[in-house]
Amino acid sequence: MQGRGCRARGFTLLELLVALSIFAVVSVLAYGGLRSVLSAREHANIQTERLAALQLAVQMLSRDIEQTVQRGVRDPFGDKQPPMTSNANSGKGGLEFTKTGWRNPAGLARSNLQRVGYEMRDDKLIRSTWPMLDRAQASTPREAVILDKVKEFSVRFLDTKSEWQSYWPPTTANAPGTSDPMPLPRAVEVSLELEDWGSIKRIFRVPYGAPVAAAVGGGGGGNDDQKENNADER
Repeated sequence: MQGRGCRARGFTLLELLVALSIFAVVSVLAYGGLRSVLSAREHANIQTERLAALQLAVQMLSRDIEQTVQRGVRDPFGDKQPPMTSNANSGKGGLEFTKTGWRNPAGLARSNLQRVGYEMRDDKLIRSTWPMLDRAQASTPREAVILDKVKEFSVRFLDTKSEWQSYWPPTTANAPGTSDPMPLPRAVEVSLELEDWGSIKRIFRVPYGAPVAAAVGGGGGGNDDQKENNADER
């Protein structure tokens, strides 16, 4: 018969070793490619989140600065402070100013103006807000970290003569406590030095000739100072 002299032939040990070696090489190459793809995806997600955080910080700075109003405040010791100052928080090199647009959905008896401050602390950009304009010694701000990995935070100011000033108010401006309202700059340049993305600069417009505190809803905003500033402007 035809099948009497035929034997079933399988894989030899050498063939199995070669096949396993090829499979191992292909598996290593596939794993390396998959790991590269996953690593690139993770890196892209980190960069995307970082970009979103930076955009949010810049948007917040833009929204706040472009709503600045010419309304000075009183510090915890009762001294008058200008509408915008670069030596906020006892000279730590921040930025502090009064802005409008503080939403009041609950209809509380308070001003729609708000005192806002920015400063760098522990490699973080911190935004501070106060519940009232004219502060008492027990007043404490609400602080929020809006950006981390910050190596440097600095500001410059474009005055009415289109010259850049490192401090605000400039030395030629009226000192706090005089009858004339403190001026506002035309623009504010914010410089951020980030650990990962290097230097970033943005210029924000300040409402030129901003009127003295236009809208006060009452309570917490210092209405007496509001009337005083309006009288000075007249």
